[in-house]
Amino acid sequence: MAARAQHSGPAASGGGAPALVPLLLLLLSAAAIIPRGDGQNLVTEDVTVVEGDVATISCRVKNSDDSVIQLLNPNRQTIYFRDFRPLKDSRFQLVNFSNSELRVSLTNVSISDEGRYFCQLYTDPPQEIYTTITVLVPPRNLVIDIQKEIAVEGEEIELNCTAMASRPATTIRWFKGNKELTGKSEVEQWSDMYTVTSQLLLKVGREDDGVPVICLVDHPAVKDLQTQRYLEVMYKPQVRVSQNYPVQGLTREGEPLELTCAAFGKPQPTDMRWLRVDDEMPQHVVVSGSNLLISNLNKTDNGTYRCEASNAVGKSHADYMLFVYDTTATTEPAVHGFTQLPNSAEELDYGDLSGTGVLLNASTEALPTVQISNASIALHPDSRAGEEGAIRSVDHAVVGGVVAVVVFAMLCLLIILGRYFARHKGTYFTHEAKGADDAADADTAIINAEGGQNNSEEKKEYFI
Repeated sequence: MAARAQHSGPAASGGGAPALVPLLLLLLSAAAIIPRGDGQNLVTEDVTVVEGDVATISCRVKNSDDSVIQLLNPNRQTIYFRDFRPLKDSRFQLVNFSNSELRVSLTNVSISDEGRYFCQLYTDPPQEIYTTITVLVPPRNLVIDIQKEIAVEGEEIELNCTAMASRPATTIRWFKGNKELTGKSEVEQWSDMYTVTSQLLLKVGREDDGVPVICLVDHPAVKDLQTQRYLEVMYKPQVRVSQNYPVQGLTREGEPLELTCAAFGKPQPTDMRWLRVDDEMPQHVVVSGSNLLISNLNKTDNGTYRCEASNAVGKSHADYMLFVYDTTATTEPAVHGFTQLPNSAEELDYGDLSGTGVLLNASTEALPTVQISNASIALHPDSRAGEEGAIRSVDHAVVGGVVAVVVFAMLCLLIILGRYFARHKGTYFTHEAKGADDAADADTAIINAEGGQNNSEEKKEYFI
């Protein structure tokens, strides 16, 4: 009792200081469980997983004090308490358990598993942190629907690419071969899923036949997901005329000429014929299928010969202009080949024309425009046109020379006449009648004149 009195005496005299000791001990105990440093003792990360894959949730303790760790689902049901699993869901499996970590895997993840999962640390007071599981759903049934299976050149067709039931919504990109095109997308939401449809309007030409159109999906749940359709385009024939004989030479009188017509189209041309533009075909011309043969050329064969080809889409043609030279012609024209004069503003030139010198012409129907380089025109103009140009150049030179000579002669003549009239201007006196001033009449004056009639030859004057 004395001891208690001694203990209580100072307490009474000291103003109740011993009563603060239990409070101080409680505060020190609480400080031991409060997170230090960054103020967060529990650590976890959000999880993003593709539907059907495995999600791993990790609850970690920075400064472990052997406190109990547990994991709860979005409904606050305990999945794991230490290494014990109260929740009867076999998809949850314990990966690792220690005083500082609880790691759990979730297999065959579905949309219903998405949400917040809670990590709890049994301290006083308890600590809690949550992790979010996000489930990605790749698009299904990626298909391209084409408006017309078979298109005709110049038509505009519609293509639709649909990516169904994805999460989040997909981004659809279009390619034609290696060239990216721009489509118009529309998104529809059904519950937690998104269906995206992209529309592409494409004007097709003959160069698009057999080219793949690709629908490519950009989505975080999948890589390189794409589908494609090959275009099938019908187009008019493309016609070429080639000269088999003579090969790059002059077409002279008496020599043969052989031409060949080739036509390509889709469908393949079924009708091909030769005709002479603005005139009847000469009787001695032999046409055999795609070949035209003139065994003995003459001047009456001059003109334009046309090869026409047609299919179910339309008709096209190519022209060959023939100019027959004299047998004495030996000079090669500066340039030779074919001149194809289009009868419309659009012109076809398919393939490398440098070898054959063939230039294609469109028919009266509209055809795709093809640019012809100046180099091709310079290499392959018409042989007849080139020769005619050379002849015209020679004629102009001759006429110019003649005119120059005539002008020069006229100038010289004018100079001579000017000098002549300048020297004969004025009054001239001679001595033929000297001494006849006193004669009674004219006869006497002539007889008495100095020199008389006998010396008349000596009185001549010469003017130069």
